[in-house]
Amino acid sequence: MTTNVTQTVIPIVASASRATRRRPVRRWLADIALWGSTALILVPFVFTVLTAFRPSRDVAAHPLGIPEHLTLGNFSTAYSTMNYGMSVLNSLIILVFSLLATIVAGALAAYPLARITRSWTSWIYRLFIAGATVPVFVLIAPLYLLERDLGLLDTRFGVILAYAALNLPVAVFFYTSFFRQIPLDLEEAAALDGSGPLRIFFTILFPLLRPITATLATFLTLAVWNDLIVPLVFLRSPDKRTVMGNAYSLVGSFTTDPTVLFPAALLGVAPLVIVFIVLQRQVVAGLTMGAVKS
Repeated sequence: MTTNVTQTVIPIVASASRATRRRPVRRWLADIALWGSTALILVPFVFTVLTAFRPSRDVAAHPLGIPEHLTLGNFSTAYSTMNYGMSVLNSLIILVFSLLATIVAGALAAYPLARITRSWTSWIYRLFIAGATVPVFVLIAPLYLLERDLGLLDTRFGVILAYAALNLPVAVFFYTSFFRQIPLDLEEAAALDGSGPLRIFFTILFPLLRPITATLATFLTLAVWNDLIVPLVFLRSPDKRTVMGNAYSLVGSFTTDPTVLFPAALLGVAPLVIVFIVLQRQVVAGLTMGAVKS
């Protein structure tokens, strides 16, 4: 009896010891993968920041060397070259009105698609989903010809309409899924009180969309602010271009000065970073609102 127990316990102890030896190896591999991924993100960013503060002579002599002298003249040059103040204003105007147009139009389109249970509504919803999968490069040419015929080229309004059209399928997808989770009892109770469809939508349903609206607004803010294709195609005047469009204009056909391009890129993302730092609590609260049911 003792021999059988010993023969049973020894393999179990041996397998447990092997498992304990494997755990540190897995942890080391996980740590290596984590630090490697972090380095892939931080190293180019650190290199960009250091190069932005280096004089052009130091960069020409030692492109990947350690900075010996630092200067703020690169930022002043980039600031004046890209017309920074007007560029940021253009980006803010285009971003705010693009968000408003996409959110309102997407919510209004998703409401009947979620509430009307017919075959044609499901087909329209599928068309919106298919539109979200089409690359922007395929849609640029038709949009350009349409805005040219309407006289909207080189106008902020034309860019706002382009962004609203390109991002509308994503908004419809977000809001349709959310509307289907809202019970019909709220709308029926409001209808019994004499409220019409528009009043029900804007006074009862639209305030309930704050969680998904915060997620959608965060996604669209990053997409619109960092976009280069639409401003470069639809805006010709430098005083109407966005901050990223004017920063990209510093890239030459044959040569590029990193001591001007890198400060311009940092200045381009600075307003977005500042907004997210200041409003990080509101953004996180909006993203997590409704994640846990009460």
